[in-house]
Amino acid sequence: MATFPSVDEQMDMLMRGVNFGDALTYQHMARELRTRLEESYATGRPLRVYCGFDPSAPDLHLGHTVPMRKLRQFQDLGHEVVFLIGSFTGTIGDPSDKESARSQQSLQRALTAAQTYTEQAWRVLDREKTLVRYNHEWLVELNFTDVIDLASHFTVQQFLARDNFSQRFARGDAIWLHEFFYALMQAQDAVALETDVQIGGTDQLFNLMAGRKLMEAKGMKPQVILTFDILVGVDGVKRMSKSTGNYIGINEPPGVIYTKVLNVPDTIMRNYAELVTRWTPETINARLAQVESGEVEMRAFKQQLAGEIISIFHGDEAATQAATDARKMYEGDAPSDAPTFHLTGEMGLVELLQQASLVQSKSEGRRLIQQNGVRLNGEIVTNVDTMIRPTSKQAQILRAGKRNYLRITI
Repeated sequence: MATFPSVDEQMDMLMRGVNFGDALTYQHMARELRTRLEESYATGRPLRVYCGFDPSAPDLHLGHTVPMRKLRQFQDLGHEVVFLIGSFTGTIGDPSDKESARSQQSLQRALTAAQTYTEQAWRVLDREKTLVRYNHEWLVELNFTDVIDLASHFTVQQFLARDNFSQRFARGDAIWLHEFFYALMQAQDAVALETDVQIGGTDQLFNLMAGRKLMEAKGMKPQVILTFDILVGVDGVKRMSKSTGNYIGINEPPGVIYTKVLNVPDTIMRNYAELVTRWTPETINARLAQVESGEVEMRAFKQQLAGEIISIFHGDEAATQAATDARKMYEGDAPSDAPTFHLTGEMGLVELLQQASLVQSKSEGRRLIQQNGVRLNGEIVTNVDTMIRPTSKQAQILRAGKRNYLRITI
């Protein structure tokens, strides 16, 4: 029989950061969660908690880690966590945050994209305490009668009331029937897993509520749902997503993460600090107050934030090295992971770029130079016929694009 911290202690941790955008829903879900925790505390039975992740791309990004960190809190409190890979829902794609239909993918492609998910998930979750499931295990078994039964519990009006669908309907844009099925399939996940709690972003509220409704229809106790704010992408506008390219991947090199964080718009620093760091609310408020008063520069705050994020996913040593490399690049030097090219004689810059694999072809190298995208020892190179000559001095530093560096030595 498991032993848990007190219910008050668990509630204090688990409700932190929860946001439904509605006070009544918050109060209702808080009461339900407390009841479940009291039952769990009395019986020693852990709650079953899950969150689903559709494999639209091979890598997890910082946005994925927001609900994952809440899953880890449940684990640390002794509850059972299911890391659900949406191998079947991923073939359709969640329309919740989209103003147009997503492109579909095959089950095989979704499974291929999911191959790296679990290994990356262990950077947040406890490998030994996590149950990994794939929802194609039960969704592919449904027949047409099952699908009709699922659909019978929901109305078209309920779906059209959603902002993304209502906007598309008003514009006369297509709304495909298969997009409605996404919420039905996610609801079936809750039934199949017999969950106590489901976690998701605020944009998932409709889908999570669908799970409650279907569980009730099946004579089951409806799951508690906890939703959290959405992490904004590095563009400062849309939610973080691999499909829009505005993401920070947790598996990206520390230097890349560091640079991306420094380039995130100032206006969304609180969003990042609250959702992807281990900092307490008091620490976040104090540091942002220092920025607002001018006591600390925003760039310094971003450097702290970048170091914290890298430390979480790559360790303290990597965070320190990334900061050192960033300073080197700012001073015109190359980062520590920059490759070295040994020059034995005079060579054209375009040829060197290709041989060092900084570009795929000579024509790409010429275009990069013409676009002022190549620097040699800090100076922009504008002549595509530039020759690079060996020098007995310290290594020459070549930069191609934003972060492709090369040390040139004899």
